[in-house]
Amino acid sequence: MKRAVTLALCLLFSAGAAHASSGRFCDRSQELTAAEQDRLLRFAAVLRDELAASEENVALVSRSGLDLSRFNIRYSHAALAWRSEPGLWSARQLYYACDEHRPRIYDQGLAGFALGTDDPKLGYLSIVHLPPQAVFSLQPDTPRSLHLLAAQYSANAYAYSLRYQNCNQWLIEMLAAGWGSLADGEDLRERAQGWLRNAGYAPEPVEVGSRFWMLASYFVPLLHLDDHPDEDRAALKLHISLPTTIESFVRARFPQSERVELCHDEKQIVIHRGWTPIAEGCKPADGDRVISLAD
Repeated sequence: MKRAVTLALCLLFSAGAAHASSGRFCDRSQELTAAEQDRLLRFAAVLRDELAASEENVALVSRSGLDLSRFNIRYSHAALAWRSEPGLWSARQLYYACDEHRPRIYDQGLAGFALGTDDPKLGYLSIVHLPPQAVFSLQPDTPRSLHLLAAQYSANAYAYSLRYQNCNQWLIEMLAAGWGSLADGEDLRERAQGWLRNAGYAPEPVEVGSRFWMLASYFVPLLHLDDHPDEDRAALKLHISLPTTIESFVRARFPQSERVELCHDEKQIVIHRGWTPIAEGCKPADGDRVISLAD
C-alpha cells in the first residue's frame, strides 16, 4: 500500500500549521529505533491479549495519535476490531489513500494499528468490549461498509453532513447501520445519520479556541469548514465524531459494555479497567496492572 494514511492523525487541527499540503502530510514518515519498535510491538501484544480474553468477536478500539491535548483530546482514531478466526484479530477502519486522493476501508493487523502513533515514547489504546446483543448485528459486512464510505475525506468532518467523512464518522455510521437493522443501499449514510439523530447521538463540540486554527482549513486540503453550520463556525465549536463521543454513546445504549484502557511510556505498560481515564503521563492508579518494559 503506497502511502496509505491509517490516520493516527484522523483529527488534523494542530497539524494544519505544520503541513501546508496533503502531499507533505502523506510523505511524512517516522523512523523507529529498535527499542521503540520493540516497545510498540509489546504494547500491541497486550492489546491482542485483552481482545482474546473476550468471548465476543467484535470490539471497539481507539488509539492516540498526534498530541491534541490543546483540544483536550486523547484519542483521535477509532476502528472496529473483529476476530475472523481463533487468534486472528483485525482492525477495520477508514484511512485516506494519498495516492488516490480519497478515503478507503482497510483491515489492519493489531501490530500495525498500535504502531500508527506519532509518539513512540508515550501512547494510549482504548478497548470497549460490547455485550452479546450489541455484537450480533456488527459482524463486518463489506458491501455495507463500502456503501457507508463517502467519496471525500475531511479530518474535521461535521458529524451530520454527507459532504465529507472522517474515520470516526464512518465507524459510528457503521454502528448505526447495524444497530438500526438498516437495509443496504446507496442512501445508507443518510439513513444511518437519521437513525443516530433519533437515537440521541450528539457529539460534544470541540472548542477550537482560536480563529488561527480555523484558518488552517484554507491551507490544508484535508481540513474543511464548509460542511459545518454557520453558528458552529462563529462560536469556534465544531461538532465532530471522536472516539470518546462514540464510547459515551455505546455506554449509554449498552450499559453492560466494559472498557479497558492501555498506555505505555518508556518504562512500563499500564492496564486500567473501567470508564475513568488513566492519568496523564501513563501513571498507574491503585488496582491497575503494570507490566515492566525493562524485562
